[in-house]
Amino acid sequence: MEQREKTRRVIALGFFDGVHVGHGALLRRVGEVARETGAVPSAVTFDAHPESVILKSPPPLLSAPVDRADLMRRYYQIQDVIVAPFDERMMHMSWWDFVAEYLVAEHGAVHLVAGHDFHFGYKGEGNPQRLAELCKVLNVGCDIIPKVELDGITVSSTYIRTLVAQGEMDRAVTFLGHPYVMSDRVGHGKRLGSSQGFPTVNLRFRPGVLIPARGVYACKACLEDGRSYLAVTNVGVRPTVDEDGAVNVEGFLLDFQGDLYGQTVHMEFYHRLREERKFPSVAELKEEIMRNVQQTRTYFATRDPV
Repeated sequence: MEQREKTRRVIALGFFDGVHVGHGALLRRVGEVARETGAVPSAVTFDAHPESVILKSPPPLLSAPVDRADLMRRYYQIQDVIVAPFDERMMHMSWWDFVAEYLVAEHGAVHLVAGHDFHFGYKGEGNPQRLAELCKVLNVGCDIIPKVELDGITVSSTYIRTLVAQGEMDRAVTFLGHPYVMSDRVGHGKRLGSSQGFPTVNLRFRPGVLIPARGVYACKACLEDGRSYLAVTNVGVRPTVDEDGAVNVEGFLLDFQGDLYGQTVHMEFYHRLREERKFPSVAELKEEIMRNVQQTRTYFATRDPV
């Protein structure tokens, strides 16, 4: 049987947490080279943050692997997102073998794109200079992308995590280049929203993903069929109606009719409307939600689409 030719890939390298505008510089370059060479625009990320395995102290992440892959495909037209397991093999792989064996031999890399601070291989001994030099030896193209700054601040996942944790979602959106997003399969909640005339979705943050500051946010809920709806989304413990203290994500969908149970919803966070607080009664909570609904409509009516 004739062996099929291996797929030729232009690959961006990094963890890509949040897929921010700094990552975007790499991914756009991948697209340019892929169009020039006829190769497949690709990216390699990892299923776990290296710090979570090496230091046993995982940082809270902006996005789960499935959301990172979706963001790269949706905003930068990356066709192949390779989620590499950060296992014993990967932890102990030399920087040379990571490039020559894993990227080139195993995944058909013909061009690699990395950031100015990218380290890889055993003990992080690989760096941009070594990557560029090895690519010359292997006859593989290579681009090293300089740091990206906004307002004099280097764009980084660490900085954006701080913004999200503080509820500064507008600024987080600027540094991400897109809304902060979480996705989950819709489960049944207590139907409190539905009982008051608000269609709701109840979502959960994936393990290890950063939970934004508690409060109420102006959002968009993107459905599997491509439709999207404005949503007023509460992140918190619902102190007026719950006493168990569990953090919930409850989105009130505007102008939606139907049942989303079992479907995957991408909730996009754009703007924090207010802090979470306890109301004297459910009736006063409902009145405040109606005010938040109008605030959300006004917010999206007066801004440029992202």
